[in-house]
Amino acid sequence: MAFSKFFRSSSSSPSGGLLSRIPLWVLRFLQFVFAITVIGLYAQDLRKASDQRKYSDSKWGYATAVGTIGAVSSLVLLWPALSMWGWGWDLIVFILFIALFGLFGKMYIHENPEGNGGIKRMKNAVWIDLINALLWLITACYGGILFVTRGRRSTFTGRANV
Repeated sequence: MAFSKFFRSSSSSPSGGLLSRIPLWVLRFLQFVFAITVIGLYAQDLRKASDQRKYSDSKWGYATAVGTIGAVSSLVLLWPALSMWGWGWDLIVFILFIALFGLFGKMYIHENPEGNGGIKRMKNAVWIDLINALLWLITACYGGILFVTRGRRSTFTGRANV
């Protein structure tokens, strides 16, 4: 009996049953993977600058910070209780990734790599930033829809109408 309650969408659960959570889990997993990718793509330039005792540009620091925020947030927001309430944070992370896309897109989208591996890597990083932004927008919309359409029931037991 309890097993079937876990799989079906119930009105007492604000984010639905297990089947309604699977797409969100897939999106969160993709957000985590792409955020780690962003960290890897941008942090290697920070590492290179540090090894050569050169100035590291704050743009790359921002990119690494946004990737870290995205990775940690995607793991924290896997918790089902936050799936409905985390949509505001999803929107903030979306804005951070859009700013990152705009910052590096302006620098690298129209750049001709001419065989330069670093520029090719950065051009690819720009598109990964856009994918990240879109994933965060999707989860923000999903969470916003859950927030607006949720049943108005008590938080702890779900039995009382609020």
